[in-house]
Amino acid sequence: MSQTIANIIHRLFVELHQYPELSNQEFETTKRLKSYLQKANIRILELGAKTGVIAEIGSGSPVLALRADIDALPIEEQTTCEYRSKNPNVMHACGHDVHTAILMGSAYLLKAHEKDLKGTIRLLFQPAEENFSGALHFIEIGALKGVDAILGQHNNPNLTINQMASCAGPFSANVDRIEITVKGVGAHAARPETGVDPIVVGAQIVNAVQTISSRSVSGLDAVIISITKFQGGNTWNVIPETVEMEGTVRTLMPEIRAKVKQQLKNITENIASALGAEAELRWFDGPPSIINDAKWVEFAKQVAKHANYEIVDFKPQLGGEDFAHYLHHVPGAFINLGSQSPYAVHHPKFQLNRDMIMPAVNYLSELAKQALIQLAQDKKAGGN
Repeated sequence: MSQTIANIIHRLFVELHQYPELSNQEFETTKRLKSYLQKANIRILELGAKTGVIAEIGSGSPVLALRADIDALPIEEQTTCEYRSKNPNVMHACGHDVHTAILMGSAYLLKAHEKDLKGTIRLLFQPAEENFSGALHFIEIGALKGVDAILGQHNNPNLTINQMASCAGPFSANVDRIEITVKGVGAHAARPETGVDPIVVGAQIVNAVQTISSRSVSGLDAVIISITKFQGGNTWNVIPETVEMEGTVRTLMPEIRAKVKQQLKNITENIASALGAEAELRWFDGPPSIINDAKWVEFAKQVAKHANYEIVDFKPQLGGEDFAHYLHHVPGAFINLGSQSPYAVHHPKFQLNRDMIMPAVNYLSELAKQALIQLAQDKKAGGN
């Protein structure tokens, strides 16, 4: 049985890697996943998702959700593997193909032992993680209805294939996007005194916002403010009227997020005013920080130990993950499993070690079974 599943899941992984699709465009991926689920007689829930699949194994309460993301990135693959992407300028450079394969393999194993399950496993093959819209869409259509807890997994190229890592509390960052418009007064470059140079004002703002992390919040609180775009002017001898800036703000805790937002607004507007210009900050909330439930992190680690994984210390990272939205509704945990790649995720040469797949399949399926038992015990005891 396990060897048959291994062959099926490795084939699925190769197919997914060869035919990656971007966020909200995962139409063929969705068809493929439904076909694999139907072959195993796993029931599919039709909740109105345009892409992605929601399915269930088992019956009754409690209900545990398992989530994998399915979308790819707009990157031209530069690996030499025999199953490299056949879709130009699209690549599974973050390992969502392996996340999906692992969840499907776990589904096959759980289906084979469905009669022994102490409740329901809900499978979330989620689209559009890369643009942070997929989790919210799944929540809106009812993917979490009746769910008691949720678990998610992501490969980590810095870990070996026998290593697992997670942490209680903040796991990832609040990911917010900012835009700043500075409006001055245009002038001839030889007569700057007749105008207000928005480039000079913008430069002062860029420098000043870096003091937020060093002077406005504790050194123990992670804050990153990166201005990644600075655009103004069209020619060499004219001081422009406006400058446009874009960037990102990363924080871990909600109260620090709010403080940084206010301080950034104050700095932007006050520096501009002091120099005779006007400035507007536009803040776009991205996914919040993943806040892992301590109980579920410890539970996942204990099952991992029994599955012969080495538990590795993990410190919160400042990348983003829309899995965080699920944890605002139900308790759960997000974990990392080693994929042992010489290149980081989002790199055109990213290529994970496929030997991670079946150990992860066995681990996730066992974790799901044990989690249902734990949830049933909690309900019986009147807990969560």
